[in-house]
Amino acid sequence: MHVSSGIDLFDDAVLADPYPTYARLRELGAVVRLDAHGVWALPRHAGVADALRDPITYSSERALALTDEVNERVLTDTVVGTDGAAHVRLRRVLSRQLAPRALKSLTAGIHAHARALVDALPSGEVFDGVADLAAPFVSGTVMRLMGLPDRDRARLLDLADATFDTFGPDSARTRAAFPRAEEMFAYLDRFAARGRVAPDSWLGAIHAAADRGDIDESQAVPLMLSYTVAGMDTTIHAVTTALHLLAGHPAQWRLVRERAVPGDAVFAEALRMEAPIQWFGRRAGRDIRIGDTVVPAGEQLLLLYGSAGRDRAKWGPTADTFDVTRPDSRDHLALGLGVHQCAGNHLAVLELDAVLTALGARFHTLAAAPDRAPTRRVHNILRGLHTLPLVAA
Repeated sequence: MHVSSGIDLFDDAVLADPYPTYARLRELGAVVRLDAHGVWALPRHAGVADALRDPITYSSERALALTDEVNERVLTDTVVGTDGAAHVRLRRVLSRQLAPRALKSLTAGIHAHARALVDALPSGEVFDGVADLAAPFVSGTVMRLMGLPDRDRARLLDLADATFDTFGPDSARTRAAFPRAEEMFAYLDRFAARGRVAPDSWLGAIHAAADRGDIDESQAVPLMLSYTVAGMDTTIHAVTTALHLLAGHPAQWRLVRERAVPGDAVFAEALRMEAPIQWFGRRAGRDIRIGDTVVPAGEQLLLLYGSAGRDRAKWGPTADTFDVTRPDSRDHLALGLGVHQCAGNHLAVLELDAVLTALGARFHTLAAAPDRAPTRRVHNILRGLHTLPLVAA
């Protein structure tokens, strides 16, 4: 027997505020059949964690997106879309650039970049936490490290957002995003070619890995997506979410400004509250028994990271409350877990810490701008703010 539901996670109203729907799914069971799209949802923290720890049973290959077209044309040979030895081989190339040891030499420059942007913000006047701070800071950092021209930054941000949007069901929104995802591949094929990026850049390192035979030549451009797609939008959303939440909690902003809590704790709590990637798909590698339900081999499941972060069975009655002092916030699953944990998580923590340090050094207060609400763009998989009016003084 199994529990099924007519809930459509990709309805505009649900995407705008998914948390009441997630709560209903958690109440329905550990695994729920979503009839609208013919997939199974794992809405609880324990179930998502178990799936992430078992990449053989819960396979990522041809599984992350909801359409075969995207799984085969966009995600083939990507780090997130492979398992086993293929995944290890691809991830090893990224890890050389993103490991804490490799990031040490970048720390001073990243903090200086954050200070320069924060120093340019107006004191006591409205600024946009997305357009004036998080987006230029994160994307500027990543573009420089990738070895791509800064003039293309806005274009790549738009293409990255669209590439993620293709992960959704076969709908008008998903189909509209597909040409821009193809444009991302065309851009990388042209502008990230050998001779056009510095050998000591991140993209240059990918070419070097192909030259050494560490990866196949055909895997170079798909591997670059880990930087151009996953490395920008998700961190921008994490940074702006943290700023949004801190602006609404003055006492917690004071703790951050006084360095009473570490930056990684703020990062973890923000991700728990609002996972930038709300879900990823998996494919059942065998029949999977979850409680009284058997998910047949070959069926697709959605790991609902956004729901897992608000699960009261894990976080207690304050699951919907932002608290930077929460002792177990690092147990969030927004960046994955195990072999598929986000390779760029250390860089993302460093970037948020740089922003918070610079803001705390210059401003005593951080608040939402009066009479100007933040805005979101409805998106198949990403959750983040499009605009964030703030005032700091």
